[in-house]
Amino acid sequence: MKLIENAAVVITLLFSGLALAGSPSTDGDAEKGKEIAMGVCAGCHNADGNSIIPTNPILAGQYAVYTAKQLMDFKSEEGTPAKRDNPVMASMVTPLSQDDMQNLAAYYAQQAPQPGMVSDESLINLGKQLYNGGNLENSIPACSSCHSPDGKGIPPHYPRLAGQHAAYTLSQLQAFRQGTRQNDTNNTMQSIVSRMSVQEMKAVSEFITTLK
Repeated sequence: MKLIENAAVVITLLFSGLALAGSPSTDGDAEKGKEIAMGVCAGCHNADGNSIIPTNPILAGQYAVYTAKQLMDFKSEEGTPAKRDNPVMASMVTPLSQDDMQNLAAYYAQQAPQPGMVSDESLINLGKQLYNGGNLENSIPACSSCHSPDGKGIPPHYPRLAGQHAAYTLSQLQAFRQGTRQNDTNNTMQSIVSRMSVQEMKAVSEFITTLK
């Protein structure tokens, strides 16, 4: 009976949605975005979006609509707190217009992603189990259900995760858990990570780095 109840919770989580409500359009000028990327973003994310700093995300190959939304969510508008709490990114996006963000997103979407860095290979097997099968006993759905078995995501609702730095992925799982990132619909990610142990979050982060 408990397994049935937990299965119901998992299904509810899966379909409660990470949909990008109010997402920006996918239109953008990649050439204009390249100019901004070279001048503003390259120091942290590299010129082509393939960050070599494990704590900074790889942006290359990410869906444009997702990247644009994330940039907008770092920005505070008319006294409204930003949905993603990051002082560094907040200062970076402040001078950018919505068009600038869409242009940047279009540029990064066209770049070929390179795999990030694994921190602890001993956790990869556990991470693979969680990513592909979840943990039904604790109502943790398989990550692959939303982000696809190969980690390429399901546009436009679910972002590409494949090859992302383990350190960055872990930091975002922790941000969802701590409430400093609140930009997913219905707080679905917060609900999921609240049921995950620190070891499980680390493990799935390591496995995601190996996906291509």
